[in-house]
Amino acid sequence: MKIPPPNSTEYAPYYDGYIQFALKRGDVSIALPLQLDEMRTALGTLSDPQARFKPGPAEWSIKEVVTHLIDTERVFAYRLFCISRKDKTPFPGFEQDDYVRESGSDEIPLADLLAEFDHLRRANILAIKNTKEANFAEIGTASGNPVSARALVYMLVGHVEHHMASLNEKYLPFA
Repeated sequence: MKIPPPNSTEYAPYYDGYIQFALKRGDVSIALPLQLDEMRTALGTLSDPQARFKPGPAEWSIKEVVTHLIDTERVFAYRLFCISRKDKTPFPGFEQDDYVRESGSDEIPLADLLAEFDHLRRANILAIKNTKEANFAEIGTASGNPVSARALVYMLVGHVEHHMASLNEKYLPFA
């Protein structure tokens, strides 16, 4: 199923960068599973000590970035699920730094973190595949802003693209 891109009224301006990353990938239904292979290729051979690398003291480690990807995948996918089912309950924001800090991810094996993301993404791919096409146009509210179900699909792809670009530029050459 080809999911048309959202227009700018379907998401908060903050998310435009993610939408643009997703648009560069083309068909998001193809990009969603490809990102699993790309993540595994980029990160799967790192040792746990390498995956604790931080480019600076105030930065997240590689494991913490993966944990953030897991957290955001969960949050965006839940919003997507509810909005696509015409649930009009507003969704609060989430404080990403608090979530990462409380995760204890640097003590979790990288292989487990990658497997967790893989399982979440594969479940989300099936949920997206089984969503009625018309329901991708549904609009809800998250963090006080309108967001459509289709924008959330694009945000899932774009968010991973954003962080993989950062990992490839600022982390992996030095880990």
